[in-house]
Order: sequence, then C-alpha cells, then structure tokens
Amino acid sequence: MHAISTPNAPTPAGHYAQAIVHNGLVFVSGQLPIDPSTGEKRVRSIEEQAEQALRNVEAILRAAGSSLNKVLKTTVYISDIALWDRVNAVYARFFGDHRPARAVVPTRELHFGFQIEIEAIAALE
Repeated sequence: MHAISTPNAPTPAGHYAQAIVHNGLVFVSGQLPIDPSTGEKRVRSIEEQAEQALRNVEAILRAAGSSLNKVLKTTVYISDIALWDRVNAVYARFFGDHRPARAVVPTRELHFGFQIEIEAIAALE
C-alpha cells in the first residue's frame, strides 16, 4: 500500500492522502473544485465546479498510473439534487463511452460553499 501525491491536484488540507494504491486499485479521496495551480476555490457555476473536481480526480489517477477509463466506481456528493442534470452532462463528457458504477449522494453543505465533491476507485491494469 502506498500514497499518491501530485502537485497537479489540490494538496490535502487534512490528515489524508490524495489517493492510496493497494492490490491493483487506486482509491482517490474526495476532490473539491480547487484549482491546484492557484489554490483558487472554484465556486462559480456547477458545471465549472464539476469540471474542476473531475480534472483533479484525473490528475491523481494519472499520477498513480491509471486513467479515467479505468475508473470502476465514483461517488458524487452534490449539495442540491436539482443540479444533477447539469453535473451529469459534464460527467458524461469527461467519461465518454466509459460508464463506471456510480453513486450520487445529495448532501446539504460541503466545505467552503462548494456544491460538489467527487471520489473514485480505479484499476491500475
């Protein structure tokens, strides 16, 4: 088991790793829409937030030796289920024909006023 760390995704703000690799799987911690190059918290449109969170997931997967098309499952936390259609459009564009298993969890509030957080489990092979 080993931790993944890349400057191409936000630095963890607490006691956790960006991802852990174990037994051929990559477990990506929940990613918020933070621009890793500037530290900017992207709290604009839900589309921009979803895109940035997915970019962060993708950067961590690359650092681990995986990719979006090897994602087995995602969990998407969203502050208002009414935003889901807009999030799903961004999500579908990112994943293309690949359709990993997914859970969508409506929640009341996320850190810093964000509307979305995304975690993933992917294969290395």
